[in-house]
Amino acid sequence: MNQRVNYTQVVWEITRLLQESDSLEKALRVSLGTVVRAVGAEAGTIWFYNKDGDNRIHPSFWIGGADLTGMSLAAGEGIAGTVVATGKTTVVKDCQKDSRWAGRFDAKTGFVTRSMVCVPLLNKYEVIGCIQIINKLDGSLYDDADIELCENLAMLTAIAVDGNGLNLGFSEEKTTLISLRNIMKTYGSGEKQVQVLKGVNLDIREGECLVILGESGCGKSTMLNIIGGMDQPTSGSMIFDDKDYANATEEELTAYRRDYVGFIFQAYNLMPTLTAEENLNFIGELCDDSMSASEALECVGLLEKKKNYPSQMSGGQQQRVSIARALVKKPRLILADEPTAALDYETSIEVLSVLEEVIKSGTTLLMVTHNEEIAKMANRVIRMKGGVVSEVIFNNHPASAKELVW
Repeated sequence: MNQRVNYTQVVWEITRLLQESDSLEKALRVSLGTVVRAVGAEAGTIWFYNKDGDNRIHPSFWIGGADLTGMSLAAGEGIAGTVVATGKTTVVKDCQKDSRWAGRFDAKTGFVTRSMVCVPLLNKYEVIGCIQIINKLDGSLYDDADIELCENLAMLTAIAVDGNGLNLGFSEEKTTLISLRNIMKTYGSGEKQVQVLKGVNLDIREGECLVILGESGCGKSTMLNIIGGMDQPTSGSMIFDDKDYANATEEELTAYRRDYVGFIFQAYNLMPTLTAEENLNFIGELCDDSMSASEALECVGLLEKKKNYPSQMSGGQQQRVSIARALVKKPRLILADEPTAALDYETSIEVLSVLEEVIKSGTTLLMVTHNEEIAKMANRVIRMKGGVVSEVIFNNHPASAKELVW
C-alpha cells in the first residue's frame, strides 16, 4: 500500500511538471529520471517512432550509463520495436535470453541489459513510441505497481507531446573518434586506495561538442586527463584510430598529445616571457603540419595582439590566445577544462563565442564545466556522479553562446 501511495505522489509530481515546465524536453527528461529512481531501476529510455521519416524508432531521452546517440531500431526490431508494433506492454525477466532482444546496443555501449518493462506511447490510438525502464537494482521483478507507474508516465508523455508538440530532431550517428570502455582509475594502495573512476563507458564523436558536468570529486577531471593522454587508466580501454592508448608507452602518449589533442586550461598556462605569437610558434614547431601563429590568432580575433606579452593582455584575451595555441596544432580533439571559470560573464561569452566557431569548423570539443548554462551549447551532455556516467543528455537544439545567461 505504501508503495502505491508513493507512486501516486510520483504521478502527481510528473503531471505538475509537464503542465508547468517551459521546456517540454527538460520536463520529459526529469520525469523519466523520476520514474527510474522511484522504481529502483538503473536506466530508462523514451523512444519515438519516426513514422513519416525513416520508419525507425529513435531513443530521444535516456537516463543511465548507456549513450544511445545516433542509434535506432527498425520497426518491429528488438523489444522496443515489438512494443511499438503491437502496442502492448511487455515485461522481460531476462533480456539476454529473449529472442526479441537487440543485443547490438549493449555490444556497442558496454551497458548490460538484464530486465525491463517496456510500455507503448499511445496518442489517439496510434503508437508514437515507447518507454523502457531497465534493470531493477535489487534484482527483483517488476510488479503491478511498477508497471502501472510506467504506463502512467507513458500516458502523460503522450498527452504532453500531443498538446505541446516536440521537435525531436532525431540524431544522426557520427563517426566515433574515441571509445572508452570500462575505464577504471585507482590512486594509492592498501587502506589509502581511492577509486576515482568505476567503469566509464563513453564514445566521443567526430565534430561534436560534448560537455561533462559533475560535482567536485566525481571523476570528470581524471577522465579528461585520461582522454588527453596525460594519465592512464588502471584498467579498461581507450581506442583511438584502432589503437588502445590505455596501455600505450610514454613515447606513444607524447605523440598522441602532440599530433591529435589541443588543450585549453583554466589558468591559460601561457609562457610569460613569450609574446602571443611566440607562445603559438613554440607549439607549432613541435608539430609536422601546424597552422601559422598569425592564422590561429586571426581565428580568435587577436591578430593585432600578436606582439603582446601575457601581462599586457586581459584574462579573456589570454584565454583566447590559449584557444589559438590549441588550434595551431590542427588537432582532431580539443579538451577544455573549466575555460571560463576565472572570467566574468561578459568575457566568458566572448571566449565561448570563439569556441562556438571552433565547433562550427568541425573540430571535436570536449569541455568540463560546473556551469549548467554553458552545457546548453553542447550536442551532448555527460553527467558524472561517483566515478561513473550517471546520465547522457542529447541536445536537439544547442544554444549559441550569446543566448546563455547566468
